[in-house]
Amino acid sequence: MTHDGVIKPKTKRSKRFLDSRAPKLTEDVKTAMIMKGGNANQTVTQALKDIYSLKKPNAVLYKKKNITRPFEDSTSLEFFSKKTDCSLFLFGSHNKKRPNNLIFGRLFDFHVLDMVELGVEKYVALSEIKNSKCPEGTKPMLVFAGDAFETDNEHKRLKSLLTDFFRGPTVTAVRLAGLEHVLHFTALDGKIYMRSYRSVLKKSGCRTPRIEMEEMGPSFDLVLRRTHLASDDLYKLAHRQPKALKVKKKKNISHNLFGTKFGRVHMQKQDLTKLQTRKMKGLRKRKGEAVAEDQDAQAPKVVKVDS
Repeated sequence: MTHDGVIKPKTKRSKRFLDSRAPKLTEDVKTAMIMKGGNANQTVTQALKDIYSLKKPNAVLYKKKNITRPFEDSTSLEFFSKKTDCSLFLFGSHNKKRPNNLIFGRLFDFHVLDMVELGVEKYVALSEIKNSKCPEGTKPMLVFAGDAFETDNEHKRLKSLLTDFFRGPTVTAVRLAGLEHVLHFTALDGKIYMRSYRSVLKKSGCRTPRIEMEEMGPSFDLVLRRTHLASDDLYKLAHRQPKALKVKKKKNISHNLFGTKFGRVHMQKQDLTKLQTRKMKGLRKRKGEAVAEDQDAQAPKVVKVDS
């Protein structure tokens, strides 16, 4: 480390490591670290494993217990985040006051940005549902149902947090057969219901296949507990994009809802009298007609006077 605080690599391996951690215009896929507290029971442990199986390969699962309380002291979470380069975390714990507790959170610049605590009231494990499962790394489709996700501020942040957690990598194209995993979140009567489905394409007798949904697990009935939300200024700062990524607006070019590009062309006002039209033989004047028209034009006009 030099006097100005900049770390200079001494080997090629350390140089590659520092380059991977350096700021980028397009950030890498967000990785989540999943860990359990000092007194996690079997329900919480299995729930963390099932969510890890949905999040793989963009997740790190800690098998050892970590004695920490994120709402009281988040320094250990920030330390592990910097060590593993993770910007998302899921922490599971269990005690008499808050049984079967799950804390979803995200970090900005290796500091906690948002945390939402959810209590598990009912849980069905991935192994208990015997239907076929989706392959590892399948990008899920996220569905949020309920007015609370649009009106309540805490539910809005929870929706943004869950989208960040489960969205997976950003892709440019998607094939129809790859859309087979659906995560459905429903906010109803103060509870949040999380269901995981597998979409099956079946023959329908026409070109468009018939789609059926099969529940594959896990299934959660959650209740909202404590929250730690970032201020509006910090939240806005975390969403700021570099100028190089902002699309420059081009004049006279617009797009519709389906991505079709439209261009507007500006032209001067045309004089239609000088417009060159197509010459056709049928519209040509004969010689006799042309001579008669000339004579009529040259003849003086006679005014008829009544006597």
